[in-house]
Amino acid sequence: MNGNPAPPPREPQRTAESARELIELLEVLWERGRDMVSSTPVSASQLRVLYSLDREEGISLRTLGELLGSAPPSVSRMCDRLEALGFVQRLPSSVSRRQLELHLTVHGKAYLRDLRAQREEALLAVIAGMSPASRKALLRGLTGFHEAVGRSGAAASSPARSPLKDVSSA
Repeated sequence: MNGNPAPPPREPQRTAESARELIELLEVLWERGRDMVSSTPVSASQLRVLYSLDREEGISLRTLGELLGSAPPSVSRMCDRLEALGFVQRLPSSVSRRQLELHLTVHGKAYLRDLRAQREEALLAVIAGMSPASRKALLRGLTGFHEAVGRSGAAASSPARSPLKDVSSA
């Protein structure tokens, strides 16, 4: 018999609603961070490309399309735009002469580094206003959420490394 009693029927629904509201607030903070980094217009889809290339340096267009769940022509157009902005470069593959590898440029890496720093600063400002117990509970909850996503396979395109720190460090 499982030691965990079944959750009350409305608890998962309330949790999902709270998570949705939190995500909406984070989107506002995220956009503020992006606005502070650069006037370079990078769409949300293009930003996903940059994140993917940061994690999977040197992948092909086909692999990137699979990671993003996008059609090859769409991925190619996004990479064209990012290449024109100086964020991405295509280089010959070391494995196959018929393939190209996608790499972030120094400019692309700097953009992500600055974006992450601005977003982290915005988050730290909010988290600083929380009590230590609330911070620890948030970290525990986020860690559990991250683990559940990993078990469900919903994050199949994300690497095994976890961005969440040990709960004891909160």
